[in-house]
Amino acid sequence: MATIQQVQVQAQTEKAAPIARRRRPGLFQLGEDIPRGAYLSIAVASFLVPVALWCVLTYSGRANALILPTPTHMFQAAVEMYQSGDLLPDIKISVTRIGIGFLLSAVLAIPLGILMGAYKCAEAAHEPFVGFVRYIPVPALIPLVMVVAGIDEPAKILLIFLGTYFQMVLVVADVTRQVPKDLLNAARTLGSNRIQVLFNVLLPATLPGILDTCRTMIGWAWTYLVIAEVVATSSGLGYSIMKAQRFSRADEIFVGIFILGLLGLATDMVFKIVQPRLLPWAEAQRS
Repeated sequence: MATIQQVQVQAQTEKAAPIARRRRPGLFQLGEDIPRGAYLSIAVASFLVPVALWCVLTYSGRANALILPTPTHMFQAAVEMYQSGDLLPDIKISVTRIGIGFLLSAVLAIPLGILMGAYKCAEAAHEPFVGFVRYIPVPALIPLVMVVAGIDEPAKILLIFLGTYFQMVLVVADVTRQVPKDLLNAARTLGSNRIQVLFNVLLPATLPGILDTCRTMIGWAWTYLVIAEVVATSSGLGYSIMKAQRFSRADEIFVGIFILGLLGLATDMVFKIVQPRLLPWAEAQRS
């Protein structure tokens, strides 16, 4: 069995290996990069294989058309929904609800999470209550939300806010606690005061983790969007899916699900593209 010292020596040796050796990475090397072409091929196949299976099941008649429509029927349903004038407004209102609810959650949760991770007094004051509320299922809060905010837009936004805020606070606090204390001590040794340590050292060190947290939480927000749009609403993608379910329109259901997936993937890609441009020091540290 290799000791930790042997592992460290081996890691340093591999780090100093010739560049030519690293030009041929394997597909199953633990923690190592793979060729870009192989990465793109695997990524494309992860979409094409399920689509191919879908086509085989539906066009061969092995799947019930009332449950699983063909891609052609789904495309025709999407065209009909677009021509009816309902699809784009539903997408717009859903994106607006997500944007407002998630931004409100981030604006309030990120500063509080940083304070909880940086100061034990803030942690003691907030973490027990936040930890309690985050285990309450959001659907259980729907009656209370309707009493407080009614059945209009504030209720939908509030449900998205509740679904992401309490989770985000605790994750941001954990990210803040992971900043090495040696880094903070070094800043104090160089003469930085508390405010300078907080804003010039702690905050930049937590930003990569905070953006990763936002990237995860916005996925949760899309989940809670459907819950919010099921309750007393007449617009949005969640409502269109429920309306299609009442009329047994599986093709329209799949259109709504497919669009939700595309919108969620788009928001995820935005975070993935923006992060290295906003935080170049984080990417340099990772490499």
